[in-house]
Amino acid sequence: MTLKKYLWPVVGGATIAVCGWLLYKELRGLSLDDVWDSLTAISPTHWVLAGLSTLVAYAALAGYDRIALMHLGRSVNLWFITVTSFTTYALSHNIGASVISGGVVRYRAYSSKGLSGREIGGLIAICSFTFALGTLLLAGVVLILKPHITDRFGEGFPLSVSSATGYGILVLIGIYVAVSFLRPRPITIGSTQLTYPSPKVVLSQMVIGPVELIGAAGIIYFALPEAGNPGFIVVLGIFLASFSAALISHAPGGLGVLELVFVMGLPDMDPADVIAALLVFRLFYLLIPFAMALGVIFVFERTQFRAGRSAEP
Repeated sequence: MTLKKYLWPVVGGATIAVCGWLLYKELRGLSLDDVWDSLTAISPTHWVLAGLSTLVAYAALAGYDRIALMHLGRSVNLWFITVTSFTTYALSHNIGASVISGGVVRYRAYSSKGLSGREIGGLIAICSFTFALGTLLLAGVVLILKPHITDRFGEGFPLSVSSATGYGILVLIGIYVAVSFLRPRPITIGSTQLTYPSPKVVLSQMVIGPVELIGAAGIIYFALPEAGNPGFIVVLGIFLASFSAALISHAPGGLGVLELVFVMGLPDMDPADVIAALLVFRLFYLLIPFAMALGVIFVFERTQFRAGRSAEP
């Protein structure tokens, strides 16, 4: 237990330190005035579009929990699902170790609605799988449309291999979708029964996962200037790589990881413009939702406390 308690904070801290050092090497000579100039150069229209992209992303995040509950056959109020999902992701994206931090929030919320620990564990697993599925689906599309994107992170990866990888990913996802229409029998492992998702669940996953990621990537895209901008598909591909790396690293907020991958992936753009766009992303996608989530938790816990007091004899 002691090892588990300190493992992820140590991993996250080490990741921040390494990425911070590498990022420092990339951004030597960059001043705060340069970043501020880039921030003020973002037009009001693009600020609004970045804000709308945030709303799209968080609206889709609520769909993750809705899909999982659909698969589990449990009915929960849509507003409750939306608030729980928003709070879960707003906290886990900032704190890091998303499965653990998000799991705590979901357990507190859904246990109040009668879900068992096993059902909540299944819900978390399905939400994680939906995210992974959306990431792979978009990654496959990006590799097919922009196979040269791999050159941004190092040479020696042939374009044909990039395209083939993209097609291979889409074929595997196509098999996953096709099998759902065959309605395979549930598999029992010990005391746990695994049921293959229905076509309704699978098709919902094919929509919600990509929409959330496209919305999140849109925040950065709209905050970037036109000069040197490689287009939305490339920005999306870099976002998929950076956001996935940030989650794997367990660094709180992906601090240093997002910045490093984006600066490396956009060599033709002014680093100040890239950092400014990522600051906008952190403000809209991480910091503002985090502050709102803390308020939601306070209200929820206060309500639960009062309910417990009133239930006492």
